[in-house]
Amino acid sequence: MQKKINGIQSIHFKIPMLFIFLLLVSLQIIGAYFIRQLETDLIDNFDNQMSLNVRFLENSLVPVIEDEDQSETPATVQNILEDYIGGDFLEIQVVDAEGYILGTNDQTRQSVVGTKSTDRDVQQALLLESDRKYQYVDEDRMDRVLKVVSPMFATTSPGEVIGVVIMESNIETVYSQISEIVKIFLNASLFAIVITIILAIIISQGISKPIAEMRTKTLAIAQGDYSGRIRIYGNDELGQLADTINDLSTKVKEAQETTESERQRLDSVLKHMSDGVIATDRRGKIVIVNNRAVDLLGLNREEAVGKSIMKVLDLSKEFTFRQLLETNEDLILHIDEGEGKADSILQGEFSVIQRDTGFISGVVCVLTDITEQEKVEQERRNFVSNVSHELRTPLTSVKSYTESLQDGAWKDPDIAPQFLQVISTETERMIRMITDLLNLSRMDQGKLQLEREYVSMNDLFSHILDRFDMVLQSEAYRNKNYKIQRDLTQRTLWVDIDQDKVTQVIDNIMNNALKYSPDGGTITCRLMETHNSVVLSITDEGMGIPRKDLQHIFERFYRVDKARARSMGGTGLGLAISREVLMLHGGRIWATSVENKGSTFFISLPYESFEEEEW
Repeated sequence: MQKKINGIQSIHFKIPMLFIFLLLVSLQIIGAYFIRQLETDLIDNFDNQMSLNVRFLENSLVPVIEDEDQSETPATVQNILEDYIGGDFLEIQVVDAEGYILGTNDQTRQSVVGTKSTDRDVQQALLLESDRKYQYVDEDRMDRVLKVVSPMFATTSPGEVIGVVIMESNIETVYSQISEIVKIFLNASLFAIVITIILAIIISQGISKPIAEMRTKTLAIAQGDYSGRIRIYGNDELGQLADTINDLSTKVKEAQETTESERQRLDSVLKHMSDGVIATDRRGKIVIVNNRAVDLLGLNREEAVGKSIMKVLDLSKEFTFRQLLETNEDLILHIDEGEGKADSILQGEFSVIQRDTGFISGVVCVLTDITEQEKVEQERRNFVSNVSHELRTPLTSVKSYTESLQDGAWKDPDIAPQFLQVISTETERMIRMITDLLNLSRMDQGKLQLEREYVSMNDLFSHILDRFDMVLQSEAYRNKNYKIQRDLTQRTLWVDIDQDKVTQVIDNIMNNALKYSPDGGTITCRLMETHNSVVLSITDEGMGIPRKDLQHIFERFYRVDKARARSMGGTGLGLAISREVLMLHGGRIWATSVENKGSTFFISLPYESFEEEEW
């Protein structure tokens, strides 16, 4: 915001006042010196003139007073004094050594001639034999008077005072002359001040106008307006400054355009980065955060900007900001996504923003979402652990029974067949697991090819259930009294599937239903149609699946009851393979369950209805 300049603070006021002040100081110094010197010179000249007149008068009077014939002395003195009537001489008196007045040039005071003088200055001059000179103000005329009292010495007897000359002159004319000269000086000074003010205003405008234009231009530059150029009035310093500002405006404009281009490029890069970026100031307050970082942290931009990075990333319990600046290791951050959601795992890489001088101006943090990576890594570790464990158990059994046979158990006709049967069972279990792993590997690599064909889902499901009906009649299930209940749609549903792979899926679910159903349990099998899917469901009356385990049962090697599942010969891969097979068909599998009441598995396959004529 442009601040308004007070009139007294303006250069329009300061420059004229500066000139006036300098002129007044100069005039004061010059005037004081000039008038003082003039006054001194004029008064000295007047004084010297008075002294000459006194000496000249004394030279004329001394011979007269020394004359032995004193009878003619007053008349002669009076004749001499008549030459000094008029001019600046107010009164001249001649007094003899006895103090009697011998004559005066004032015609109105001739009565004092012959009388004894009462003037103290005469008495002091006769007594001290020295001149006396001073000024005083005549109260009648109110003029300044210069009075000179000079003793006259005899020429025949050196040192003998024979009389006194008193001369009073009007010195007011000198002071009047000085006053006139002072008035002339003051008038000239006043005229000079007026001329100076006019010139100062013109000069100040000549200086302030370019400065005002330069100020307006610099304010425009500060606000981002680089258009227009400052007018150059001359090739002086102000002209060079204006030219420099014009050049600066051009360079700032180019630099601003470059900076804006770089900023837009940086914003675009930050906006489309797959990693989150956070930048802070030297105090750790967030100043830049891109969209990806906001998404990863689950915050609004307004909530992040201005907050401490230690608080936003929840690092205050483990680090101080200084320790964060000094760390060279990547940090693993666990972000709570809220109730019912798994935490996100982020990798934070921190880099200090440091100038050439060593001053740290902030830190940049790059956040990478490694949730899936960590999940895959954890699944890999679990997979290796599970495979190792699943293979170790049957291998341990095979090794133990083989060692027993080697130790002589093969000679026992009762024990040897049992040991061999266990070895055969465990070997078949390992073969099944390895086959399942190979199938999963092919699916993961996309190498498993489906041999699709149109199959009547009604006939396929019925055929599979007929086969399990025959299984239930076998010796192993005869005493369990299992029942398979069917609820199949009467509408023939043709689907494009790999019959063997889908049969494997249904067999797996039916085997699980038989394994976990109690004696006398009923297994309900349904086949239904939606507007774009064929849905199969298989419901058992077994122990059910706990809610916390329900979302994990399709993961590899996951078992709800590990001990029981392993004792029943399961590998923990059947449901995982079923899910992969159905995903290859574009379908899906899911389950619902109530503990101690049973579970229901659903299989959904894509289905497009068509008329018989089209077939």
